Amino acid sequence: MYDEELAGVADGPRILNLVGVGGIGKSRLLQQLRARTPDTCRTARLDLQLPTLRQQEDALAVLRMEYGAQGVKFDRFDIAYAVLWQRVHPQLQMDRRNTPFADESEVLSHILDDAMGLPVFGTAAGLVRLTKRSISNRQRRNRIEADQTLQELDSLTNAELGHAVAYLFAQELCDAARERPYVLFVDAYEAMVPTPLPGGRSFASDAWVRDLLGQLHGGLTVLASREPLPWAAYDPDWAGVIRPAPIGGLPMDARLELLAQAGIVDIPRQRSIAEASAGVPFYLHLAVDTHVQDPGPIEDAGTTEEIVQRFLQHVAPDEVRILELLSIARTFDLEVFRTVGGTFDLPTNLLMWESLTAYSFAYPLSQGWYRLHQLMIAALQRHLSDAVNQQVHALLRQHWEGLADRVGTGAEEAGVARSSPLREAVYHGVHAANLAPEEILVHADRALGMSSRQAVDGMVEDLRDFLARSAGAGRDGAVLTGIRDAADCLEAEARLERGDAAGAMALTPVRTTPVRSPVAARLALAGANARRIAGESSLAAQIFERVWDGHDGETRAFAGFCLADIRMWQGDFAAAFALAEQVEGICAPAQGVVRGDLKRLMHLGHRFLMDFDRSAALLRQAEAEYRTAGSAIGLANIRTNRAELLAFTDPEAAVAEAGAALEIQRDLGAQHEIGKVYTAMAIAQTRLGRLDRAELSFRSANVALDLAGYRSGRARADMYRAFLHLRRGEHARTRQLLMHAAREFETCQVYPLLILAIHRAAERTGLGDPELTAMADRARPAVKPLGDPEDVRLRTEDLLSMFVEVTP
Repeated sequence: MYDEELAGVADGPRILNLVGVGGIGKSRLLQQLRARTPDTCRTARLDLQLPTLRQQEDALAVLRMEYGAQGVKFDRFDIAYAVLWQRVHPQLQMDRRNTPFADESEVLSHILDDAMGLPVFGTAAGLVRLTKRSISNRQRRNRIEADQTLQELDSLTNAELGHAVAYLFAQELCDAARERPYVLFVDAYEAMVPTPLPGGRSFASDAWVRDLLGQLHGGLTVLASREPLPWAAYDPDWAGVIRPAPIGGLPMDARLELLAQAGIVDIPRQRSIAEASAGVPFYLHLAVDTHVQDPGPIEDAGTTEEIVQRFLQHVAPDEVRILELLSIARTFDLEVFRTVGGTFDLPTNLLMWESLTAYSFAYPLSQGWYRLHQLMIAALQRHLSDAVNQQVHALLRQHWEGLADRVGTGAEEAGVARSSPLREAVYHGVHAANLAPEEILVHADRALGMSSRQAVDGMVEDLRDFLARSAGAGRDGAVLTGIRDAADCLEAEARLERGDAAGAMALTPVRTTPVRSPVAARLALAGANARRIAGESSLAAQIFERVWDGHDGETRAFAGFCLADIRMWQGDFAAAFALAEQVEGICAPAQGVVRGDLKRLMHLGHRFLMDFDRSAALLRQAEAEYRTAGSAIGLANIRTNRAELLAFTDPEAAVAEAGAALEIQRDLGAQHEIGKVYTAMAIAQTRLGRLDRAELSFRSANVALDLAGYRSGRARADMYRAFLHLRRGEHARTRQLLMHAAREFETCQVYPLLILAIHRAAERTGLGDPELTAMADRARPAVKPLGDPEDVRLRTEDLLSMFVEVTP
């Protein structure tokens, strides 16, 4: 089939889809096919088991390097990728050290060499202009200069730019295929889409893969997956492009040959094992393990289940029992082995350990850890009663919690991430039915304190899987509801950190039930914060107040902070600061993060009141609280706030600080914070007169803020963007953006002080409007600043002078 597809390569896309169960040998088959490919074809491999390669930009970079090393010229792609890189890293200059493919790309290396000593900014237009003197080949130079996609890159959003980069990669590869075809091997597609949706559709995580492969002509893609590609559900044309190739197991001759090479030479036994294995390598290796244990004659095995049972019959009873118990642990080491075996009075000596870990189904991990093959786990667990199963889960929960305590204090534990024992403790605790929902939150908070969002996301995944398996299994409905609320709470909080307000709201419907429990209180607060971001300020304030009044646990302090926060953004600075001081007084000693939040809240208040010296002092206090508490998220947000403050006090430093903040916030995936950082960078660049860069930064800010659904943040960016257009003399656009920002602030019921600032800016520039005057009149009574209102008015005038009366 592979030879036929390779011989039939034509203009359209072609995909050979290798389909087989886990462990059947698809990855090895891809290696064999690649080795079989003639030298007249270029080849590259994309392994989607690697998490980084599931991201489009990283995957394209790897493929570009592989095909580029085989002679493919990626001139247009390299330019577009450099533009995307600069868009994502606007604080950096393009040079050989920073720019992707600078040494591998002929076009980029020439551009950077010719521009040595000069600041190169990665606009597509600028890079294309530099190619005129960088590339001597007229045909290649003309193709770059005439490319319509390159000409349009600077006007695209970040998302559109990503699509354009993929398009240009495909075009370059297809062009090269005219002289030498290519083959692309894609392994482990199921890692991209672990959970298909009804009707064959999948989550959007694989959309870029479909988009890319649909554009690849003149070559062949060989894609391995556990299920046939369901892409015809999106577009019927895929049915004519994809050729499924079922991988149904090793042929009989190959099975017999494998068994013979492993030392099983008895013909009847070979035939029995070969037929029962169905050609799955897992069962064949299991049979080899059996032979090693007892090479004597045994009964025939008629089914795959009988192979497992036959294996167990030829293992010492103590080994069988310990394997059954270890099958409950997702990973185990010598200590887990001894803990479980010792509790059930089974041998736990080193000889027994070495015997168990020598089996082919015991997969070695790093630094002495192991896991059992999934098929063996299923077979072993059938022999355990519910009572024993639950007891082992309880034992393992206790073990992992003890391990978490050790690594949490800095003790050396080989091969153990500091936060991973907490995830395992939650997994075993819910299966043991001895872990309360509030304890789930405690473990998650500890993991976050260790800077491990990944561990918490894993907890949510485990809880969702437990709930799905427990549906209809007769479990206590109240217990499952509590676990579901805990999962919803953790996921909603994670979505808020990433700036996904809409996703958080979907998980947190407004309820009227009591909020006395920690889970109910935090779930309500997550929903209120999501609605605050989305512009539903009054509803958010009502929920915050309900938790502040109706909850008496530690979560009450955070509810008080949130209530103070929203009162401040609604203009009542005096009440907000008074409440913040009250909340600080009830904070428990361990609530350093909340104390940091309160200091940061007051920093923001003074910044909006334009008291920058006091604001800077409070920011330092907030940073000290976060550092003591070990809050990575709090410290990341400090970097955002510092960039925002410097935009008004030291714009040159603000650009550098914003660049550092972007790196951190991108790692966290916090879209709303990314949008705020880009806004700060754009404000600073506007003040420095770097208007083209500021325009790109504002555009990136808008994309991130729109993704987060952060209406008031987007409106604030638009307010400052109006000043950029003012500097360019574009008065109509300035008036339009100022009006839009003021309307959004009023709709979201926030920032009345900024509405007054917008009104004053319009007056000073001759862009006043009756509607804007009316909005200012409505906003004025809501502003209750600290100190003398006249001081605030004078500071507002000073701030506006940074933008309104400065000569470009």
